[in-house]
Amino acid sequence: VQEEKIFAGKVLRLHVCTMEGAEWLEEVPEDTTVEKLKERCLKHCVPGSLEDPKTVTHHKLIHATSEKVLTDTKTVLEENIQDRDVLLLIKKRAPPPLPKMADVSAEEKRKQEQKAPDKDAILKATANLPSRSVDRTVAHHNMRDFQTELRKILLSLIEVAQKLLALNPEAVELFKRANAMLDEDEEDRVDEIALRQLTEMGFPESRAVKALRLNHMSVTQAMEWLIEHADDPAVDAPLPGQTPSEATDEAGASSAEAAAGPSAEAGGEEAKDELTELFKKIRRKRKFHPDPRAVIALMEMGFDEKEVVDALKVNNNHQNAACEWLLGDRKPSPEDLYKGIDTNSPLFQAILENPVVQLGLTNPKTLLAFEDMLENPMNSTQWMNDPETGPVMLQISRIFQTLNRT
Repeated sequence: VQEEKIFAGKVLRLHVCTMEGAEWLEEVPEDTTVEKLKERCLKHCVPGSLEDPKTVTHHKLIHATSEKVLTDTKTVLEENIQDRDVLLLIKKRAPPPLPKMADVSAEEKRKQEQKAPDKDAILKATANLPSRSVDRTVAHHNMRDFQTELRKILLSLIEVAQKLLALNPEAVELFKRANAMLDEDEEDRVDEIALRQLTEMGFPESRAVKALRLNHMSVTQAMEWLIEHADDPAVDAPLPGQTPSEATDEAGASSAEAAAGPSAEAGGEEAKDELTELFKKIRRKRKFHPDPRAVIALMEMGFDEKEVVDALKVNNNHQNAACEWLLGDRKPSPEDLYKGIDTNSPLFQAILENPVVQLGLTNPKTLLAFEDMLENPMNSTQWMNDPETGPVMLQISRIFQTLNRT
């Protein structure tokens, strides 16, 4: 008995099939490599094929049950092939031929034709066309004029709405509720959870409040600011435009009003109209709060704090627009923000004659919307989408655009 047969591994009987329909049985030890098995299969079905070494690499064996392509370097045992399994001998697909140079050139030409024209090509093609482009500076100025004019319109409409609502017996109760909601100043409110996180880290409360206001209530950014300005001698200075004296003045004004109230009643003077007092309270809350970051950035450019606050007030806290205002003609002025539109102007008369506007002015929500837009112009979109105030704002915008074109 030969030694190879004594120590030979288990012999597997495998069914091998080809795409042409040939089928036979191969008996191989389980330690046979897939490449050797493939050579035996090719020798059986394609006589003389092994003379070309590429024949083996151009074929592959596939396990029929798992549809797995067998790896040439692995053994039959490593590929987990069992006795009486079926294998498929298949010729590999030839790789696609490389494109010819002519085809490549045609494809590149097609891509170039579909490519968008560059700036030089556009300028060359449009050189003889009449210029109709709008100067961006003029467009920005017109947009600013529209915002200023809209503010004037709202100021005048607020006065009209107050007179109309004074005739509504339910208006007092409605505005009491509205005034209660307006009592909390969003700009001065500090996130208590964020403040507690910073104070627990060891930062002073006043300094933590300042850091949170400068960083839009972000704990991470506020902490970085506190660490960065730990040795800054002005770290505890009040924010520009938000000095402690303002709170003192407001408290003094409130106490003065409270003191004047009883004395007036004691003197037997007639009590003021409750609705008028509510209107005054709402108007007092229409107070501008400049963005502290924008104030600091513009002051670092050399502008005075009052000038910076005025610029941000005119431009609704937009830093870039405020910078242009400071460097330009500074129009409109801050005083113009509190002037209403000429009540005898065709624009205002057309607005008041509109039935939708007339009906909307009798709704307390419209007055609150006007007040909110004066304080927060960015909320205009919210009121435009509101089912009650949206139609009124749409009519005002349409009338303004129509008369502005004439």
